[in-house]
Amino acid sequence: MNQPAVTTYPVTEGVSQALEISLRGVEELLPQDEWTRKLARSAATGVPLRVKLGLDPTAPDIHIGHTVVLNKMRQLQDLGHQVIFLIGDFTTLIGDPSGRNSTRPPLTAEQIKINAETYYRQAAMVLDPARTEVRYNSEWCDQLGARGMIELSAKYTVARMMERDDFHKRFHGGQSISLHEFLYPMLQGYDSVALKADLELGGTDQKFNLLMGRHLQQEYGQEPQCVLTMPLLVGLDGVDKMSKSKNNYIGITEEANTMFAKVLSISDTLMWDWYTLLSFKSLAEIAALKAEVAGGRNPKDAKVMLAKEITARFHSAAAADAAEQDFINRSKGGVPDEIPEVQLSGAPLGIGALLKQANLAPSTSEANRLIDGGGVRVDGAVISDRGLKLDAGTFVVQVGKRKFARVKLTTP
Repeated sequence: MNQPAVTTYPVTEGVSQALEISLRGVEELLPQDEWTRKLARSAATGVPLRVKLGLDPTAPDIHIGHTVVLNKMRQLQDLGHQVIFLIGDFTTLIGDPSGRNSTRPPLTAEQIKINAETYYRQAAMVLDPARTEVRYNSEWCDQLGARGMIELSAKYTVARMMERDDFHKRFHGGQSISLHEFLYPMLQGYDSVALKADLELGGTDQKFNLLMGRHLQQEYGQEPQCVLTMPLLVGLDGVDKMSKSKNNYIGITEEANTMFAKVLSISDTLMWDWYTLLSFKSLAEIAALKAEVAGGRNPKDAKVMLAKEITARFHSAAAADAAEQDFINRSKGGVPDEIPEVQLSGAPLGIGALLKQANLAPSTSEANRLIDGGGVRVDGAVISDRGLKLDAGTFVVQVGKRKFARVKLTTP
């Protein structure tokens, strides 16, 4: 039987540029030649490709590590392709076993609903909402029923499933694997069938699930999707991936001054990885900036530019400028324009007790430790005497570089 002729489309300069953008910062793009053909077909026919990203709303907030893959979605969106932000409200009921060494407890439907609303609201800070298709996989998963679930399960073998690294380790380590966990990659793969995806994005820990989508599309007679994985962003400590549990993260809803200061705290080396994965500057612009730094320009200049770009994205350009000025003021020992005001009574009051009552130190003993380390200032003067008592009045109290309070102290 003759195979149908496959139309070949030219790889124009525009297609090559789109491929370069697709490859920026990625871990893997599989298969790259297929993606090139899809790009060429789209350019020739004017039909946008369908680009899918699925996220399970397992927590109410996202940090900038989550935006690495969202940035890639935005780049593809700006190339004119249709991006699909898929909220895994059904699959969250199962719990993604990726990278797990134990069964993940499922969330309640109410928790999932609340988290999903927050997820998309925050993701829309990166994506263009007007050009984003938002879907929930309960649309088709709820309709599968018992018969459909059995038919879906028949399209993959247990032997292949056990090749998955986390399942393999747990099985040989004598740890439990529940049957419903096998359903997770099957259902994530089925999402690609339902959405007729041309490309699915995810972190490196999602590779097995993404390839499942490619396999199932072939099983259902569809053109298989390509798979793009992004690296996991290293956190503020420069060691581990960004994580709230590691306390090395920047939340995208953090206030502008804190966000700006946290970006400036990363190492000069880590900064370039962040530029590649987080910045919207072109690779040529980043390369030129890197060459300037290598030629003697202060790397802090580049870090400030990155901090302002990230802060402006989640706040505004004006907020980023103000955050920069606030950081300069603090670095010079100046006082930010806006600081908390605290009213206390009991003058004269010991400095340790004042720091504790003003919430500038968790305890009097910690306040004393800060004083001994030279980290406490009152009206700009460094305090070294633990026994200092302040009379009634108003004082600007500073702890470290970032904690300030205007304390109004009165007599009892």
